[in-house]
Amino acid sequence: MASTAVSDIPRPRADLAAAAMDDATLIAACRRGDARAMELLYHQYKRRVFGLCHRIVGPVDAEEVAQEVFVRVFRGLAGFRGDAQLGTWIYRLAVNCALTQAGKQRRRQEVGDDHLEEVAAPPVASRDPRLSRRVEAAMAELPAGYRAILVLHDVEGLSHEECAAIMDCRVGTSKSQLHKARMRMRELLGPALAAERLPGGEAP
Repeated sequence: MASTAVSDIPRPRADLAAAAMDDATLIAACRRGDARAMELLYHQYKRRVFGLCHRIVGPVDAEEVAQEVFVRVFRGLAGFRGDAQLGTWIYRLAVNCALTQAGKQRRRQEVGDDHLEEVAAPPVASRDPRLSRRVEAAMAELPAGYRAILVLHDVEGLSHEECAAIMDCRVGTSKSQLHKARMRMRELLGPALAAERLPGGEAP
């Protein structure tokens, strides 16, 4: 499986798109080298993985990071013990890959379990007329760990229990870091947008 890459996986067939496998069956088939099962797994998670990577590392590196995630997924399935749900495990790999890449971008160490390093951020241009663009710009200025928790909880709609499992931290840490991330977003967006809503529908 070491040579598997996203580009090597064929496009979904109509019958494959309609196929249904539970996680255990899907994992077992992928471990046997079943190309259809691998195709199904990839297309089942590709959009969410790419979206997560895109929001953490930005558009330039998102595709490369997403490909690395799926390389790790197919390499790691042999040792996957089922301690977490398949989706949780894949999200964890995606977050770890994205944070590692973001750490290279920012020249800082990857986030730890109990503390997400906050770095100074330049102000967002106040003349940007569109809220969505300002939110994107503000998100880009957040430390990668803050971006990750905002995306997981406010964009993907995951619970704090799910976020904690993916980030490999305590539920209390997930809640604390989400609060800090939202506070930082308020600072970046500025008082003029205090009445607007952040990603995921949470008011500042």
